[in-house]
Amino acid sequence: MSTSENQGRLWAISEVSKRTPREIGNGRKASEYFGCNTFNQKVMAEKLPKDIYKSLIKTVKHGHKLDQSIAPAVAHAVKEWALENGCTHYTHWFQPNTGITAEKHDAFLTIDGDGQAIERFSASQLVQSEPDASSFPSGGMRTTFEARGYTAWDPNTPIFIMESTNGKTLCVPSVFISYHGQALDKKAPLLRSVEYLSKNALRVLKLFGKTPTHVEATLGPEQEYFLVDDAFYTLRPDLVAAGRTLIGAKPPKGQELEDQYFGSIKARILAFMQEFEHELFKLGIPVKTRHNEVAPSQYEMAPTFDLVSVATDHNQLAMEMLRRVSKRHNLAFLIHEKPFAGINGSGKHNNWSIATSDGENLLEPGETPDQNLQFLVFLLGTMKGVHKYAGLLRAAIASSGNDHRLGANEAPPAIISVFLGEALTKILDSIESGKIEGDTTQKKVINLSVSKLPEVARDNTDRNRTSPFAFTGNKFEFRAVGSSSSTATPMATLNAAVGDALAEVADAIESRIKDGSDFEKAVLDFLREAVIETKNVRFEGNNYAEEWVIEAEKRGLLNLRKTPEALAQLKTAEAKALFTKSGVYAEDELESRYHLEEERYIKDLEIEIACLKEIVSTQVLPAAYKHQANLVAAVKDLGSILGNTDAVATQKAEVENVAGLIASLNGAVKHLDEAVEKAEAGDKATAFAYEVSDAMLAVRDVCDKLEVTVDDNLWPLPKYREMLFLV
Repeated sequence: MSTSENQGRLWAISEVSKRTPREIGNGRKASEYFGCNTFNQKVMAEKLPKDIYKSLIKTVKHGHKLDQSIAPAVAHAVKEWALENGCTHYTHWFQPNTGITAEKHDAFLTIDGDGQAIERFSASQLVQSEPDASSFPSGGMRTTFEARGYTAWDPNTPIFIMESTNGKTLCVPSVFISYHGQALDKKAPLLRSVEYLSKNALRVLKLFGKTPTHVEATLGPEQEYFLVDDAFYTLRPDLVAAGRTLIGAKPPKGQELEDQYFGSIKARILAFMQEFEHELFKLGIPVKTRHNEVAPSQYEMAPTFDLVSVATDHNQLAMEMLRRVSKRHNLAFLIHEKPFAGINGSGKHNNWSIATSDGENLLEPGETPDQNLQFLVFLLGTMKGVHKYAGLLRAAIASSGNDHRLGANEAPPAIISVFLGEALTKILDSIESGKIEGDTTQKKVINLSVSKLPEVARDNTDRNRTSPFAFTGNKFEFRAVGSSSSTATPMATLNAAVGDALAEVADAIESRIKDGSDFEKAVLDFLREAVIETKNVRFEGNNYAEEWVIEAEKRGLLNLRKTPEALAQLKTAEAKALFTKSGVYAEDELESRYHLEEERYIKDLEIEIACLKEIVSTQVLPAAYKHQANLVAAVKDLGSILGNTDAVATQKAEVENVAGLIASLNGAVKHLDEAVEKAEAGDKATAFAYEVSDAMLAVRDVCDKLEVTVDDNLWPLPKYREMLFLV
C-alpha cells in the first residue's frame, strides 16, 4: 500500500520528530527587568513632576477621579518614555464584546505647519480615542451605520509597550463606550461593579468602626490551556475553525495513568513556558506558577493576586502572549474549553476576594474573636449573593465551549453551589442551632471556636475540586469559569451579587440596632438568619455524583445545563433589578448582552456544523471510499483464487462493515441537515443546544468508528495519539 495517499499527516509526524527546544538566551533575574515595558510607578516618579505624580497615584491607587488638568504633563511624559523605548505608534487597547482585545494603531509621527516631521502625543490622544464602533458587536443596542465609539483611558492598569518583529507600540488600557455613553466592552461594567461592591462593603465596615477609603475586589486567575504541534494543527480544519476537534477516536492511551499531572515538563514545552514568562515579566505581569495539568498536552499558569480590573487586563494579555510565543516554538495554543473529547477540558479558576484600601483581606480569618465576627459577616454576605443570584452567575460563564466542560468529571457541574469545608460548616451549624452560649460576645464567639479560625480554615479544610464556588482559606475559587472567557463578565456579576447582598447585610444589622439590639447581638442574630437562608446552597460532597443532581433539585437549586437556558436568566426581573440598581448594566446594555451571547452561541455552532460537514465530505468519506475500494479489490482477487470459502466470507463481512459505516455516515449527515433546517424555523439556540448537538455527536460517532477501521495510511487527519503525545 502506498503511503503517498496520506503524505500530509506523515509529513507532520516527521516534522514533529525533528523539533528542538527554542533558546532565547535569557539568564537575568526576573526582578532586574520586571515591568520594564510598563509605565509603572517607578517610571512615573522619574518622569513626572512631584505634584502631578501624587495626583496620578491618587487616581491609580485610591480610585479618585482623574484630574484632567494633569493630562498634558502625563501625555508628554508617556510620549518621551515611549520614544526612548523605540515606540513608533500608540493605541488605545480595549476589550470589546468579542471576548478578545482590540486595538487601532496611530503613529506618533505628524507633520507640523512648516512641513517638518515630528513626534506628537497630546493629552486628548492619551485620554480618549475614536475607533469605528460599527463593526463591533453591540447586541442590537445600536444600528450598524452608527459608527462612533470612544475609548477612554483606564489608569488602573499601567500603560505598556507591546513588542513585535519590526517595532514597538505604546498601549493605553481603555474602556469602550458608544456615542451615547453605553458600554460596548467588558471592562466598563467590571469597573462599575467594583464601585458598587465598594460602596456597600464600606457600609458594613463602618458598623465595625472601620473607615477605609474604598474596597477592591482582588483576583488571581489560574489559566489552563493545551499545546499541540503546529504541523498537526494546520492539518485539522476543526481546530483551525472551531478551536476543538469535532471528530477523533479515543487513543489507546489518554489520561488513564494520570502520569501527566505535575509530571516532568518536556524540554520543548519548558522552553516555551520560559519565554512566555519572560514576556509577561517585561509587561509587569506577576506569573507565579507553571505545571503540567491532568490531560496530556494540557498545562496551567497562575499569577499572584491583583486588583480585579488589573488581573482581567493581565489575563487578556497572557492569553495573547500565549498565542504569540507558541508560534515561535512551532506550537499551537488551544484555549477552547474542550479541544479533545474523552479527556479533561480547560477552565479558568477565578480566585476572588475582597480587600480594603488599608490592605485588609475581608475574607481572611482574623486573629481575635471580634475580627472573626467581621469575617463571618463578609463570608455570609458572599454566600447570600451567590445563593440569590446563582442563575446570573451561571449565565456569566455560559458559552458553547463551557457546555462541553461543565459536569464532565473534570469541572464542576452547571449547578452553582458553595463549598466551605468541615471546620466552617460546623461553626455555621452551631450558629444555626443557637449554641452560642456565654455572657459576652467574646465568650460566645470563643465557644463557637471562631477564635481559632485562622487554623481551621487554612490547615484543616481540604479543597473540593468538584465545587464550582469553593472557599480556600482566605478567598473563594470560582472554578466554573471557562478557559477562553474573559474574567470581566463573571467577576462583574459576582461583584454585583455580593455588593447587593452586603447592602442587605448593612440594612439588617442597622435595623436591629435601631430596634434596640446592641451591635454584637445584632451581628449574631444576622449571622444566624443568613446561615439558615443560605443553607441550601452549601454542599460539601462530590458535585459529580448523580445523587447531588437529585438533591440539588430538591433544594430548589437551578441546573442550567446548556447555554440558552442559562442566558435566559439575563431576561428575568431579578437580573434587571440587580444590574440596574448596581449600575453595572443599564436596561439596554443588559438586553444587548443577552442578544450578544445568544448570537455568539449560535454562530459558534454554525461554524462547527459547517466545518464538520466539510471534514466528512472532503476527508473522512474519501478515505473511507478508498479503503472500501481496496477491500473490494482484495476480496475479488482472493475469491478468484479460493472461491466462496469461509476466509473469503470473512473478508466480505469486513467490506459490508465499511459499507455500512459509510451508509450510516451519509445518513447521519442527512439527519444533521434536517435538524438544522428544523432549528431555523423555531427557537434556534435551544434547538442547536439539544437536537442539533445530538445530531453532530451522531456524525462524530460514525467518523470515529471509521477512524479505527480505515487503513492508517489513508487517514488524512492527525489522530489523538499523535496530537496529544508527540510534542
